[in-house]
Amino acid sequence: MLKSTKIAIALGGNLGNPEENFRIAAQKLIDGGCEELQTSRIYRSAAVDCVANTPDFCNAALCGKWKGSALELLHLCQRIEREAGRPAEHSQREARTLDLDIILFGDEVCDTPELTLPHPRAQNRRFVLEPLSELIPDDRFPDTGMKIAECLRKSSPKI
Repeated sequence: MLKSTKIAIALGGNLGNPEENFRIAAQKLIDGGCEELQTSRIYRSAAVDCVANTPDFCNAALCGKWKGSALELLHLCQRIEREAGRPAEHSQREARTLDLDIILFGDEVCDTPELTLPHPRAQNRRFVLEPLSELIPDDRFPDTGMKIAECLRKSSPKI
């Protein structure tokens, strides 16, 4: 029997209907094997590190459990993004229908060409930390040991 790993996923989008895209993505994650999924409320934020005139983003977080590997979860997230209309090859600086980023995968720390855990910029980005703090404020980033709520308090309101 496979061990369940606690996961945290950030959702973002600023094209189409992000709220509906988030709802559909959450259901597809459940259908794909995510368990005990909890969803934060939706936050709005200015686009960060994007091309000029990129619309504001909607952001949220999902937390739950996963019985597969981190790469299997990544591939599921990528498939869901493509099904929502995001091209497989895309710039991180452009508007998008759906972005699913694995922020935490248990206590796993890795840095490979395909996946970096925890997500490399999550600890500094308010638009990731706010929704996560709503669900798991006392969980820690395994690479720094900092709590999500602590990172949120230290983050700039502009990132």
